[in-house]
Amino acid sequence: MDDQSNRDRNGGGKQLALRDGAQEKQLSDPGEKSNDEKASSRDSCRLSLPPMSSTHESTNFFLQGPDGRLESVLWRPTGSAPAIAGLVCHPHPLFGGTMHNKVVFQAAKALDSLGIAVLRFNFRGAGLSEGKHDRGKGEVDDVGTALEFLAAEFPETPLLLAGFSFGCWVGLRAGCEDARVEKLIGIGAPVNNSDFSYLLRCAKPKLFVHGSNDEHGDVEKVRQLVASLPGENELTVVDRVDHFFTGKIEELGKAIREWLQPAPRHARGTR
Repeated sequence: MDDQSNRDRNGGGKQLALRDGAQEKQLSDPGEKSNDEKASSRDSCRLSLPPMSSTHESTNFFLQGPDGRLESVLWRPTGSAPAIAGLVCHPHPLFGGTMHNKVVFQAAKALDSLGIAVLRFNFRGAGLSEGKHDRGKGEVDDVGTALEFLAAEFPETPLLLAGFSFGCWVGLRAGCEDARVEKLIGIGAPVNNSDFSYLLRCAKPKLFVHGSNDEHGDVEKVRQLVASLPGENELTVVDRVDHFFTGKIEELGKAIREWLQPAPRHARGTR
């Protein structure tokens, strides 16, 4: 690619300039290590990633949504108040998507490993949630219900919203409109058949994680989208994986943790 620049020190991938405030990180074969990656391991000033760990109390419950009860699970970090509270939205319920989807679970694990409170829920009509699928319109209201819960449960705590596939399309729309949401994570954005033009009005910091062979979102269309967005945006492309990051699901968690790690640590130091 013509606009490749310096190697990324944090991931051993290639970082590309897209526009002011936008970056791309290409995650290649984990077995391939660049000279910069080897050097970074010797850099005593570099922040090391904490290991994935389960450090939460888990509560299963129902939220009262606009079209009935919404099945939910909250992971609350033990030992201290969270610096951030996050919501992770699942893929299309008409194609088997639920909050237990492996990509959603991996994203939740990544957030949890950083001491972030994490809420997942099933959209209307999915799992044990009541109501009927509403092709995205009503589901935006479902996301709003979940954000209201997080804001009440963790007052004066910044909110983060992540979504995978259908959950990306619906969730990021709600997150852009809610002033309490400060950061957005779009996973497997289905740009082939979904309208993401609402993001053109959203200047909040955004991370996009995408498979180079994603069958529901052509990676070049995703690059064009990210390059057009206002604010600080980063795109991480995982090489040679499909929509579900098959075979490299751990790269999703790594991308999320590397993007977010400075924020929770800074927040904890100022509380």
